[in-house]
Amino acid sequence: MKLKVDVSYKSLNKRNEELCGDHIELLKTDSSTILILADGMGSGVKANILSTLTAKILGTMLYNGSSLDECVETIAKTLPICQIRQVAYSTFTILQIYDSGETYIVDFDSPGCIFMRDGKLLELPFYDCEVAGKKVKECRIYAQAGDLFVLMSDGVTHAGVGRFCDFGWGLDGASQFVAQHYSGNETPSRVTAGLTDYCKELYEQQPGDDTTVAAVRVIDKKLVKIFTGPPVNQEDDERIVKEFMALDGTSVICGGTSANIVSRVLNRPLEVSLEYFDVDVPPMATMEGIDLVTEGIVTLNRVLQLLKQYNEGNLDAAFFADLDKKDGGARLAKLLIEDCTDIKLFVGRTINAAYQNPMIPFDFNLRVALIEQLKDAIEKAGKTVSITYV
Repeated sequence: MKLKVDVSYKSLNKRNEELCGDHIELLKTDSSTILILADGMGSGVKANILSTLTAKILGTMLYNGSSLDECVETIAKTLPICQIRQVAYSTFTILQIYDSGETYIVDFDSPGCIFMRDGKLLELPFYDCEVAGKKVKECRIYAQAGDLFVLMSDGVTHAGVGRFCDFGWGLDGASQFVAQHYSGNETPSRVTAGLTDYCKELYEQQPGDDTTVAAVRVIDKKLVKIFTGPPVNQEDDERIVKEFMALDGTSVICGGTSANIVSRVLNRPLEVSLEYFDVDVPPMATMEGIDLVTEGIVTLNRVLQLLKQYNEGNLDAAFFADLDKKDGGARLAKLLIEDCTDIKLFVGRTINAAYQNPMIPFDFNLRVALIEQLKDAIEKAGKTVSITYV
């Protein structure tokens, strides 16, 4: 089975800076996932430009099949060494994980990479080499399901400098924090949120440097399949329901009409609950063989809100408290964010007349428009999405 990766990242800006001097670039090729973390020298606009340029150049070249030598040579020519500090204008870490498990890590003047397997910290077998005249560290291993990689900028390792420790808590401190707080089952979003929040504490809520954490967990493929909206032609109901049920994965139905179609085709009773877990989200229902049955448009709009918040990097305690709620919107959003790699949507194009009321906000007018927004948000979260319109 091909391996998949779940990725999350979060940044803290240096105090009094509007822009972050770190940049994350995430790309997916036909056979691998590439994550690049670049840290521009200094802070603010200059650092932001340098890190973004570095990550974009590396990502574009690697995506198009360039060798590491070619990438580093291009970076060296584009971003020369600072003549005053004699350091690179931007450091970077590259993590490339192939579907086969083959993993390649390149570290150029970055703090390093935390690696956990089976809930234990392990040291990665880095070796020094020279590429295009630059000293870099490389590592090649075979990843397996459950492995966790944590990349970071030096704002993480410098956290606490001058206050709680002379030189910051370092890579060892960050590694021990991850090992003590994460058993190996937590999602990358929980890891990035927890580590950056603790760094902020070490900085006494005033980060002295741009601070970025990127967490990558290797997982087996997990599919969530969603059926929402009745097909245009009623004679297609049975065919679509059978296609939906034939797929292996977590089954979700969004919408009362959709749930009734599945109930009729499968001859299974639909039990509707009257319990509200959130006053703004309609209650759910249950059906044998279906993992989650929710209301349609209002619930999907709530899912979209949570996805947008996640993509904006607002991974704080309040966000996770909302994500852990028991209403249908939170439960579906949690599935999409934390417990899947692929999403297959079966979307009926019949429009419910109730949503054509001009007094209802635009997001509720057309199901298809909402689905396209969801697709964009889910893909930004690093998932693979496919849609079948019926």
